[in-house]
Amino acid sequence: MRTSRSLFISMFTIGCLITFPRLLIGQTTPYKIIDSTRTLGTGAIDYVYADNDDRQLYIPRGNQILVFDLDTLRYISAIPVNGRAHGVAVDFKTGHGFCSSNPIFMWDTKTLKPIKTINVQGRPDGILFEPLTDHIYIFSHSSPNATVIDGREGTIVGTIELGGAPEQATSDGKGHLYVDIEDKDNVAVVDVNTLKVIAHYDLAGKGGEPAGLGLDVKNHILFVMCRNPQNCVILKADDGKILFTLPIGRGTDGGGFNSVTMEAFSSQGDGTLTVIKEKSPMEFEVEQTVQTKPKAKTCTLDTKNNRIILIAIEPVSSDNSAPLSGTTSPVTTQPAGGGHGYAGPGYLDIFAVGR
Repeated sequence: MRTSRSLFISMFTIGCLITFPRLLIGQTTPYKIIDSTRTLGTGAIDYVYADNDDRQLYIPRGNQILVFDLDTLRYISAIPVNGRAHGVAVDFKTGHGFCSSNPIFMWDTKTLKPIKTINVQGRPDGILFEPLTDHIYIFSHSSPNATVIDGREGTIVGTIELGGAPEQATSDGKGHLYVDIEDKDNVAVVDVNTLKVIAHYDLAGKGGEPAGLGLDVKNHILFVMCRNPQNCVILKADDGKILFTLPIGRGTDGGGFNSVTMEAFSSQGDGTLTVIKEKSPMEFEVEQTVQTKPKAKTCTLDTKNNRIILIAIEPVSSDNSAPLSGTTSPVTTQPAGGGHGYAGPGYLDIFAVGR
């Protein structure tokens, strides 16, 4: 009887391992860099964007948009734009892509062919697709702080003054847009139907210079990634009530939330990625600090593979003159752009962090 019982327990354990491998891996396996690639070129970088529907990865560099396969990180093509390219957003309903250059560049995501350019005021920087209204939001540190564009027609439908310099934004898909206001240490709340600011959530000194943002839509929780103090300020999206603060790395410039794993993340220029676990709507902890690469400060989420994609530039020097083995190296020929980051010849490193 003892032997039969032991055999039953062993077989049950094996069955659980076979049946629930993803659950067990998620509990025991830490995040790490699981894939990477490198391309040679010129021009500064800013934001990285995952088109999870068409499985394409967009990285604006200098005055062009580099396109990669989101699953393999394989280089696909380069799209030239007029002016310095900062960020990308895709209206997945129409298959139209938009780049926050000046003028705004609009293209077909299936063919990668240009559709039109759109003249806007201000200095385009951040960008977001808002799914409820099918609008593209272009953010600027100067007035107007947000220009709203129709995702189908590529026409301007309005502008919004946010009361300060916007950084990252996120939408709940139900009528509210949340925007980090970097120089005012608050989060602006926008009614996407009226294009009006309806609230500002003050961070009350818990965090300053907010730059990254994540949103748990189901539980109405915002994760605000701040540079000074270096904290993630966690608050209720409904009223701005601060729930918790947790330390993050230095130099955050991007963040997000994965509703599958219930984890928020913040990418930092000090070469770290902070992963925060939402154990319950009232309980949070820093789950892991992943070593990435210095200046890998912006990120995007690959929702199919539960991977976080980060980018960084490494200048060409005598000790790194050869590209990594097995990678393609499309050389950009456009002149180096201005703006943030190193704009001279250098390697664009792309990292996929996962389990």
